[in-house]
This record gives sequence, structure tokens and C-alpha cells, in this order.
Amino acid sequence: MLSVSIGGTLYLVYCGVAVFVLLAFNNEVLDPYMDEPFHVPQALAYCRGEWSAWDPKLTTPPGLYILSVLLHRIFGYPCSLWTLRATVTFTLTVLPLLLTQLLAFHQRRPSFLCPTVEAVVFSTFPLAWFYGFLYYTDVPSLVSVLATILFSTRGQHGLAAVLGIISCFFRQTNIIWVLYAFCASHLPRLHLNCGKEPLYDPPALTARPEDLVRSIFGLFNKLSEILPPFVPYMLVLAGFGGFVFWNGGVVLGDKANHVPVMHVPQLYYFIAFATILGWPAVALAQDGPKRLMLAVIARMRVIVTIFLAVMMAISVNLFTIHHPFLLSDNRHYTFYVWRRVFMRHPITPYLFIPGYQACAWAWWLRVARNRSLLQTLVLPLAIVPTLLPTPLLEPRYFLIPYILMRAQVADVGRSALVVEGLWYAAVNVVTTYVFLYEERPGVGRFMW
Repeated sequence: MLSVSIGGTLYLVYCGVAVFVLLAFNNEVLDPYMDEPFHVPQALAYCRGEWSAWDPKLTTPPGLYILSVLLHRIFGYPCSLWTLRATVTFTLTVLPLLLTQLLAFHQRRPSFLCPTVEAVVFSTFPLAWFYGFLYYTDVPSLVSVLATILFSTRGQHGLAAVLGIISCFFRQTNIIWVLYAFCASHLPRLHLNCGKEPLYDPPALTARPEDLVRSIFGLFNKLSEILPPFVPYMLVLAGFGGFVFWNGGVVLGDKANHVPVMHVPQLYYFIAFATILGWPAVALAQDGPKRLMLAVIARMRVIVTIFLAVMMAISVNLFTIHHPFLLSDNRHYTFYVWRRVFMRHPITPYLFIPGYQACAWAWWLRVARNRSLLQTLVLPLAIVPTLLPTPLLEPRYFLIPYILMRAQVADVGRSALVVEGLWYAAVNVVTTYVFLYEERPGVGRFMW
């Protein structure tokens, strides 16, 4: 209970700092910036009641604008750049409440209404924190996905399906997270006996390839337990399919610059990004970095590692994408990472392959601890179709996958949590300061 009371105090500080940072953003960035010039006019049109207005350059549904109008109507404040950004910041303050429940689910402990220390620290994850002060869809999208998952874990599948529909109004790819919500929440129930044979699903860290085949076939024997609660989600899928048919594709508006492709290295970038920003939770959890390193080395058996390295090298050669947005916009950190690291020498992208493998094993060892094989595989299976078709190296695409993956690390101790909080804070201070106060004439403000 002490940690809960400390978490409540920390949450109030979190909200206070969020308001302070929002004021700084609005005082320094007086005009819509980067993607805001597309989002803000659309929201203002909706605030004026011009529901038929639509900017064809927008590629995501109008969920963010509808949310802004609802809050505008409820609280009666005027629609402006300031209040529109405040809409997103409001969802940022909801994040610790939802993460408290999600962490409780994964850690198999009682949940509290009051945010825990871990949830508050987790909510300062740099991407969520930074985009919580700009009029972007990312944080509201994340919050809607988390709400969908949480209601699904409680067995309230009808409400979860409704929230899943709402989440798709923020980002079309959230349809994948709707399916993930059902799978992640329902798999634990299939392990219960309840007078029937439990699902064969051995511990992930001791499972063998043949166990995966047996577990998958075991799911077919559980269809009578799977299909009834899945009906609401099937309706969501049907509705989404109708949208895709009507729209002629998943992307709204500017389809030419958002063509789905086979971008295999995007998965490698994600695992590297997750490890760089999430290293305290991975390296310092449970037994510490030394044992983790030894465990990773033990998993990287020579023949398998070489085979995977060859396959990954082929995928890097065939599927690396030099996206024109990435090459031309020098206001993003990824521009400099790509130019100065990946394009430094033709062999450079291949040199990271052993690191990608080690990072993937490290996350697997942390996430899979005390979890079954299928429970551990559900998230990677959802991440692949989310990231694989995206042609642009854009850290914002990694937000939801990272949050869901980090939430499954259930053994983060106090010291690791302190380091994680300090690490997030340091990154947030630097990126926020650079964005607000280091504007370069002719270039603009630097951001993720």
C-alpha cells in the first residue's frame, strides 16, 4: 500500500509537470508544427460544425478531431491550437491509470485505482511524453488500445469491441491490436481446467519447436471456448473489412506516399530502438545484466545464429527502403541516424545483425519468463503485421508495440525502476529542450 500511496503522489507530480510542459510548448511553438498544419485545420472545421470538410492529405480517420469536439462541447472552451494540444495532454494524464491495470494483469497481482510508481514511470516513456504535447494521434491512439485490452482482460468483450472500433478511428492499424486484445486476454482462460482438458501450452523458455505445433493444434480443440466470446470482435473485423472495401484500401487520403510494402528491416529497427530506450527494464531486471548476457549467449547457438544472420542479411539487402521522407526531412533525428550511421558505408547495415539477434533474445528472455509459449508469441505475431508494411522509419510507429512489450516485463525491481525513470527523464529533458529552445533558422525544430 505504501508504493500505491507514493504512486498517487508521483501521479499528481506527473500531471503537474505535464501541464507545465504543455504551457511551455504553447508559449514557444505558437503555430502548428510538422503534422499539426494538417490536423489542426481539420479539427477546427469540425468544431465549426463543418462535418463534410476533409483534407485529402490526411491519412488517418477522424477520431482525434471527434474527441476534440466532444471535449469542446462538454467543457465549453473555444477550439484553438492551445486547447487542441490540451486534448492530447489530457489523454497523456490518463495513461498511468491504464498502465497500472495492464501491469497488474501481466504481473498477476491485484490492481489499484491509484496509479503505481511503475505505471507513472512507464508513462514518461519518451515517445509518449513528447507527443503528448502536440496535436498528434499517437497518444490518444495508445490510450484507446490500452482501454480495449483492459476491458477484454476483464471478460467484457462487447465493451472491448466497442472500444476497439473507437481505437480504429484514431489509427487504422489498431485493428490488429483489437485482435491482440482478445488473444492476450483469452489465452490464460484456456489454461484453466473447468472440467475440461486444459490447453497444451508449455512454458516459453523450455518449449521446443514441436511444442509450438502441438499447442497450435490444441487451439482447434478449444474452438467451442474461443468462438463465442470472439463474436463481438468478428463484428469489428467485418466492419473494418467493409471500410477497406469502401475506401479501396486501408489508407485514407494520400495513398501514394503510404503504399504498403515488405519492409522487413523495420522489425530490426524496432527491436534495436526498444533496447536502446528500454535497456533499464531489460538489463537490470531480475538477475541483472551479467546473467542476462550469459543467457543470451547460451541461446545464440552457432548454427541457428549463422542461419538467422544469413536470412537477415538477405532481407536487409532486398527490403531496405530509403524512403524519400526520411532522406529529405532534416528536422527528425532519424534523418541523421540514417545519413550518418546506416548510409556511412554499404556494409554498415549488415554489421548490426548480430546486435539485432542479441536484443531480440534479451527481450524474449525477459518477456517469456513465467509465461507460456502461446502467450509470449501473441505479441510478436501482432507486431509483425503492424510494422512490416510501413515503408518509413518512424519511431512513432514503435510506440504501441514498445508499451505492450515493456508491460510484459514483470520483474522490474526498485533500482531498475529508478534507473528507468532517470533515463526517461534525461531523454525527455534533452529532446524537449532541443525542440523548444534550439530552433535553427532555415531548418526548424528537431523532433523524434
